[in-house]
Amino acid sequence: MALGRAHSVAVSGVHGQIVEIEADIGRGLPGVHIVGLPDTALQESRDRVRAAVTNSGENWPDSKVILALSPATLPKVGSVYDLALAMSVLDAAEDVPRAKLEKTVLLGELALDGRLRSVRGVLPAVLAAKNAGWQRVVVPDSTLAEAGLVDGIDIFGAGSLRDVLAWLRGEVVLLGPGRRSRNVVVAGGDLSDVVGQDEARWGLEVAAAGAHHLMLTGPPGIGKTMLAQRLPGLLPPLTEQESIEVTAIHSLAGLLSDDNPLIMTPPFVAPHHTSTVSAMVGGGSGMARPGSVSRAHRGVLFLDEYAEIGTKVLESLRTPLEDGEVRIARRDGVAIYPARFQLILAANPCPCAPPREADCVCAPAVRRRYLGKLSGPLVDRVDVRIKMRPIGSGGFHAEEPECSADVRARVAAARSAAAQRWREFGFRTNGDVTGPLLRREFRLPYKTVAPLDDAIRRGQLTARGADRALRVAWTVADLRGAEAPDAGDVGRALGFRDEIRR
Repeated sequence: MALGRAHSVAVSGVHGQIVEIEADIGRGLPGVHIVGLPDTALQESRDRVRAAVTNSGENWPDSKVILALSPATLPKVGSVYDLALAMSVLDAAEDVPRAKLEKTVLLGELALDGRLRSVRGVLPAVLAAKNAGWQRVVVPDSTLAEAGLVDGIDIFGAGSLRDVLAWLRGEVVLLGPGRRSRNVVVAGGDLSDVVGQDEARWGLEVAAAGAHHLMLTGPPGIGKTMLAQRLPGLLPPLTEQESIEVTAIHSLAGLLSDDNPLIMTPPFVAPHHTSTVSAMVGGGSGMARPGSVSRAHRGVLFLDEYAEIGTKVLESLRTPLEDGEVRIARRDGVAIYPARFQLILAANPCPCAPPREADCVCAPAVRRRYLGKLSGPLVDRVDVRIKMRPIGSGGFHAEEPECSADVRARVAAARSAAAQRWREFGFRTNGDVTGPLLRREFRLPYKTVAPLDDAIRRGQLTARGADRALRVAWTVADLRGAEAPDAGDVGRALGFRDEIRR
């Protein structure tokens, strides 16, 4: 009886766990048996791995082979284990030296001819190996740039099973990742492209400065989508840690570029209005994959024509908006994905949507039902609401609109002031601050918050809405360089909540 061992990584959500793969070559009829809760793709790896080994010039054992993946209670999903499975069998057959193998994590899918193919989730898998204290990891060379985003662990890329075997035997040297750069490219158009709409531009600036959610309504062609697309250009670049978080999610979704995988700017995700709940929050068979809310993590989720989106899909946003993450239970386990994003909603005022509101032929009940797709609890989480109006004929002859660079500088200054203020409490933006903190540690004079108290007393504002209006007031104060909001800032924040009549 011969026993071999290799190691790989099981990824669940954005987290990974080291998987030990043991190969036992014993007596019995020739065959391969995999145990340890494998899924269909992993069960099929028996034939892939055997063909890859023989086509690479190695001998496959002519007897019974048992492959055990541990922890045995952890579901194993996908083809990422192929390379480790092959190495465990060859180790059991004493065809490879054990010195390097026992300290190396192996990732990658094998083709029948022994080529090493890329797999999803390489970045979170390498992070898991590093956090578990492993010295080195071997990945397909096509994912070398992605794996190289992780520091503190030796990373090698291989093109085939032959390359890995030659490296383990000391015959060749595998290449490591090259130097990576952080060239931040601002995409999405410039704010100077938007003609007129001073009020909407101001609302967009407030939303960017405080990480507040935004709602835009108005007739078609007025510039709602243009404004939404320019919000990422007003936001500061992602930090190193945020870039790794966002890139790991996009790695699991299979959306990374092979040449320059690191995402350094806030992502902009705009799902179609026919998207399902699974497409929005994540899902799929086996282990759930990230949805639109997770792909928009640290960026912007834009829902155009939200009045056409299903009610269940819209209501599924409530938990991510409140918790900043989604938990999806499926057959193979519970996947946890971060989902801290800025939400932008846009819609026409009614189904017929004429250029002039006076030409609308919709009944009042139809108009109310059209924009009433958002429930009270969901719309209460939207801090800035703007009703856009058609520009006058003089709008095209006005002076040059302000560009994104100028607005971005003010946003950066406001965010810096907010980050300094909330640093000891663990927050970075006004939109993330809790209501109790604002009311206790940063209590404002009553004459300043009197409009909020009056709105609550008259039933026009909920307690949660008051907290959110207070956060917007702090953002307005940061934009004008004040140390604290005054009554005027609170009034402006309330004005943002009163713009849309539902």
